Amino acid sequence: METELEQYQYTVRRPAHCTGTGLHSGKKVRLAIHPAPADSGISFVRTDLPRQPMIPARFDQVGDTTLATTLGEGHARIATVEHLMAALSGLGIDNARITVDSPEIPIMDGSAWPFVEALRKVGRSRQQVLRKYLRITKPIEYTANGKSVRAEPSRGFQISCSIQFDAALIQQQHYSSTINRKTFIKDIAKARTFGYVEQVEELWKKGLALGGSLDNVIAIHWNRRTILNEGGLRYKDEFIRHKMLDIIGDAALAGTPIIGHIIADRSGHSLHREFLQTLFAQPDCWEYVTLHDTTH
Repeated sequence: METELEQYQYTVRRPAHCTGTGLHSGKKVRLAIHPAPADSGISFVRTDLPRQPMIPARFDQVGDTTLATTLGEGHARIATVEHLMAALSGLGIDNARITVDSPEIPIMDGSAWPFVEALRKVGRSRQQVLRKYLRITKPIEYTANGKSVRAEPSRGFQISCSIQFDAALIQQQHYSSTINRKTFIKDIAKARTFGYVEQVEELWKKGLALGGSLDNVIAIHWNRRTILNEGGLRYKDEFIRHKMLDIIGDAALAGTPIIGHIIADRSGHSLHREFLQTLFAQPDCWEYVTLHDTTH
């Protein structure tokens, strides 16, 4: 199977623009994804704040993980980064500077697809610097409250994911795939975030999720057997595929692509953060490598 491990780093060919609604604020958000130099990674710039602070997209910048992944640098915060990070990772973008005029990334349609479309429209530009990969050399696992994330050595980037919900519509779902540009675009990028109707209503009462609607969230009916969205599901197992999308986005906060097999059981944003912290605290389980030969 194609692993699509590319030898060189990439950035966007020209700026890509997205405008949408902040999930929690309900306000209009504008962002632009700009080209960035090799080895600079992904960073967010809050253009609405004085001095326009920059927030690196790295696991050690993760603060709050309630309902989404939030990055912080000093007093500056940027929330709900995981879907955009998944799009950048899934399309093989190593370096980009993202300007945003809000404390949160727009939710768009609840998936990574609008970001994918914007990025594909402008295209990629290869940079003459080798891409650095984090290769897993020994198994490593983080477990909490019966939930776990594990990484094992592999030839490419693989994810195997399991979820379990009481809702009859979901119950137990499993999904496993080698992640590359083709599989990400075809099988994962369109999977939307989801929640129970009453959870969304409770968030509204708390002044949160003000931008949440059937346009950007799969709303699971009170009967737990159907959804309220008229268009139905995009994939019959869209729930597990969205969890895969979240894992890809959070794993991108390692700062470099991973060569390894991630096995996640009922994981979430908090567990992903704790796993990355555990991983980087165990340098005997991984190494940085570059590819001098791209033949597979």
